[in-house]
Amino acid sequence: MKHADVPVNTYRPKTPFTGTVKENYSLLKEGAIGRVNHITFDLSGGDPFLNYVEGQSIGIMADGEDANGKPHKLRLYSIASTRHGDNFEGNTVSLCVRQLQYEKDGQTINGVCSTYLCDIKPGDKVKITGPVGKEMLLPEDEDANIVMLATGTGIAPMRAYLRRMFEPSEREKNNWNFKGKAWLFMGAPKSANLLYEEDLQRYLANYPDNFKYTKAISREQQNAKGGRMYIQDRVTESANELFNMIEDEKTHIYLCGLKGMEPGIDEAMTKAAQEKGLNWAELRPQLRKAGRWHVETY
Repeated sequence: MKHADVPVNTYRPKTPFTGTVKENYSLLKEGAIGRVNHITFDLSGGDPFLNYVEGQSIGIMADGEDANGKPHKLRLYSIASTRHGDNFEGNTVSLCVRQLQYEKDGQTINGVCSTYLCDIKPGDKVKITGPVGKEMLLPEDEDANIVMLATGTGIAPMRAYLRRMFEPSEREKNNWNFKGKAWLFMGAPKSANLLYEEDLQRYLANYPDNFKYTKAISREQQNAKGGRMYIQDRVTESANELFNMIEDEKTHIYLCGLKGMEPGIDEAMTKAAQEKGLNWAELRPQLRKAGRWHVETY
């Protein structure tokens, strides 16, 4: 079975692992919208140890109880670190979390688990489950091409992939030397909301032949029609080059972010495919069946 050796559900909701917060800091620049934090947990002392691989998720169980006096429901978050962790010692896991906020009856409602995570402090104990997921795993082929379409905190798994590909310490530890092309399409409302930008610029400088980075900043850039620039507009602009890559059997496409991004991407892919004489409605299921189309939206 493909990926049969990938760890799944080492820890379950009835018997979670208790991790310790190592760090929790904002990822946003001044003038950004909302609240997005990078949070790292120490996994030391787990028996069994909570191993994971890039592209998986973990569950977080917020402290406290809901309105009915029951424990809060588990929430899944995409892992933003490689299996070696941000410290390269193999004993941590990191998340990229946006605080959920919405208006209801004139009041601002904060998401329970996302607020809990953004508020926790180093030294705090957190109940963790998982890992789960085999949908977003990287191929083992070092010559694979990786196309990544992300909005907001959908960058979490992409950060893990890119660290695995391009971080010097990762490359020393990995028995995997990426030689293909990686192309990240990143959507954000403002430049101040771009996440992990310093790292991405460093990868661009160090690996210009292997990494391409295309931004869609909706409140600062305009598309060809004069409207706001979204990730699907960038896909349409890059149709020819993108589908030249997709026609290569070594190319995998990863989509992560809010579920609302899917229709726009689908429409852009349909237009882009038409320009190449292809039918996206037929091609997408073929890519999925071949294990080359990977989607995780929420």
